[in-house]
Amino acid sequence: MLFKPQKYTISDISKQTFIDADEIWKYINNTKSNAQRVREIIAKSLNKQRLALEEAAVLLNTTNPELIEEIKQGARTLKTNVYGKRIVLFAPLYIGNYCSNNCLYCGFRSSNKEAQRLTLNDKQIIQEVEALEDNGQKRLILVYGEHREYSPEYIAHTVRVVYNVKKGNGEIRRVNINAAPLDVEGFKVVKEAGIGTYQIFQETYHPKAYKFYHRGGKKMDYDWRLTALDRAMEAGIDDVGIGALFGLYDWRFEALSLLRHVNHLEACYNIGPHTISFPRLQAASSRDIDVAYKVSDDDFLRLIAILRLAVPYTGLILTARESDRVRKEAIAFGISQIDGGTKLELGGYQEGESKPEQDLNREQFQINDNRTLNKVIDELLEGGYLPSFCTACYRRGRTGEHFMEFSVPGFIKRYCTPNAILTLAEYIRDYATPEVAAKGWTAIQRNLSQVDDKFLPELLQRIERIKADERDIYF
Repeated sequence: MLFKPQKYTISDISKQTFIDADEIWKYINNTKSNAQRVREIIAKSLNKQRLALEEAAVLLNTTNPELIEEIKQGARTLKTNVYGKRIVLFAPLYIGNYCSNNCLYCGFRSSNKEAQRLTLNDKQIIQEVEALEDNGQKRLILVYGEHREYSPEYIAHTVRVVYNVKKGNGEIRRVNINAAPLDVEGFKVVKEAGIGTYQIFQETYHPKAYKFYHRGGKKMDYDWRLTALDRAMEAGIDDVGIGALFGLYDWRFEALSLLRHVNHLEACYNIGPHTISFPRLQAASSRDIDVAYKVSDDDFLRLIAILRLAVPYTGLILTARESDRVRKEAIAFGISQIDGGTKLELGGYQEGESKPEQDLNREQFQINDNRTLNKVIDELLEGGYLPSFCTACYRRGRTGEHFMEFSVPGFIKRYCTPNAILTLAEYIRDYATPEVAAKGWTAIQRNLSQVDDKFLPELLQRIERIKADERDIYF
């Protein structure tokens, strides 16, 4: 099945939405690229200023290989200047895969009779979290299908269950959510459970394409989904994540629409999204679409670099949908968060490394990076990166406008590098293999030179406290 964009007309767009497809296409079709303009835009981004839609369109329309390499190099430099070598780690935990939606690209779609449906009970959730803690995880994102079983009250309950699981030195310090859009009261209920980020992906921002891919359930309502994070903001959730599923429509349109969404949130609430995610279409049980909009690796990596330049202070997430090779390249010039040791099967973490090959009837989609968390950390250390499980900003109240106050002037690096070092020291002491531990202490020593002098004496003292088996120390 193939969505044909030429059938689109402006009348298909609700006047209530902030996405104007004609406007987006005008930027793409009418914006020209030349070397001088590209370099001016890169220089603006390196000055840590967010790019306008027209400026991002210039980069999207750049086809000269040398200029594309300059864009990527600019993204590398910007990422180092803002984030240092820090890479934040997390894991997804699927709570339930019942779903009332019928999305043509998703293994959870309601019409998929081959899918093995399950909602974890409290005991199973606890067992999954214990298995994750045994591997050293500290940050989770809980994932739910869109179904009446997964009410705001149920989501809040599962969040509290997760937070209460402690095994040895293991604990989950931040629980993020990927679930259905809620009304304002529903978001308030979930917020009270102490969540971190609430993540909702529009999938495709093109209204006509969106209608084509979504054939049943509440998710058919484009505007309800598009405005979901506005309701979250109104409910007091000032930490939100956006994303698009690349491969459903023209990647340039989706990239520019993501930036429009950033503009909207900043204009209305003075707070941009905490994260932008880049899921790319993968195989899934009962998937029922053609791949006319398949995004090549080169274009995919380029769009990540462009978004890095467009939104200097927004975290960029790339999951195990992608291969370790693609993730390694993307980390170099844009990505700041990845998952590790990922399993998408309901109850899969308890199975350990003895589980069989991936079964798409138990998963939402296929993953392409099956490395253990220890292996992911090992390879990050080999690449000169600083793995981090930090949750300090959330727990210190540095979210929303407060987060922007710290991050926009560049102060975030002063907090994040010390906190990343402390969480890596914990991982080394509690979970690392001897080989990874040796690399980890070397990385810590190397990164101490990047810490502000005023933090360094206290940081050194706190590292010694961790070596003496004290835990959960942060700035």
